[in-house]
Amino acid sequence: MTTVPESTRLMLELEGTVEENLNRHLGVAKEWMPHEYVPWDEGRNFADLGGEAWDPEQSRVSPIARTSLEVNLLTEDNLPSYHREIERAFGRDGAWGTWVHRWTAEEGRHGICIRDYLLVTRAVDPVELERARMQTMEAGYDSGDKALLNVFAYVSFQELATRISHRNTGKYTQDPLCEKLLARVAMDENLHMLFYRNLVQASLELSPDAMMRAITDEVVQFQMPGAVIPSFVRKAALIAKAGIYDLRIHHDEVIWPLLRQWKVFELEGLGEVGEKARDELDRFLKALDTQASRFEERRAAAEARSAARRA
Repeated sequence: MTTVPESTRLMLELEGTVEENLNRHLGVAKEWMPHEYVPWDEGRNFADLGGEAWDPEQSRVSPIARTSLEVNLLTEDNLPSYHREIERAFGRDGAWGTWVHRWTAEEGRHGICIRDYLLVTRAVDPVELERARMQTMEAGYDSGDKALLNVFAYVSFQELATRISHRNTGKYTQDPLCEKLLARVAMDENLHMLFYRNLVQASLELSPDAMMRAITDEVVQFQMPGAVIPSFVRKAALIAKAGIYDLRIHHDEVIWPLLRQWKVFELEGLGEVGEKARDELDRFLKALDTQASRFEERRAAAEARSAARRA
């Protein structure tokens, strides 16, 4: 008698859920055109075509806004690696494969329109941006062969984190055109998050212990896919200091909304594995909350000192 691998069993049992959510997604996703979000009339040649080389004075956004825009774009640039990872986990057949390619096609718009906007408006240094793109894509992204349930959990948190990062970056730029563009990108990310979130919900019903273990692992070990970007740690620190994306946002606006949606701490009927994972999650969240509060206190103190020096 042949034993069916657990991942295969789950994929077969979740096929209907995937198809249902694929159809829901296709029904609510609105067509949009990247070129309609780029102010093309602001464009002009760079130096090699007889124009002007980039200079920081040409940018209408602050240095920290430029950093956040670059990190967001470089994260989107690694789409070929993400496609490989999602296709490896979900396969090419049936509703699973249809979703993989639809998701990839929609994600592809993000890098296109953000890059066009940044280059046309001269918001960032195009030479440094291209060098960073090469380095980022050469590094690629490796999920470490996550198990299927871990993939569900990770992409749920990651898509929500990306949505918030885009929205907050757009607001921080204080450029209405940029904010409109990133708000549109964030809408895609939100729909993607809903798809994956619903897979986690269904998996909690099918394999509650294993899904709880996966949720805990991905919360505790979470790392943004942009971690391979050159100087990511330094850039992430600047972004956090500006309040665009920090530990408090990650705790309050990314992790907890999903945990509440899944009713993680109300779920009954868990076995030993699930209960142990939930206890670990609870301890980690309390520690993360404390860490976020300490960061906020240090940031507020630094801002107060800076304001005093300016007075």
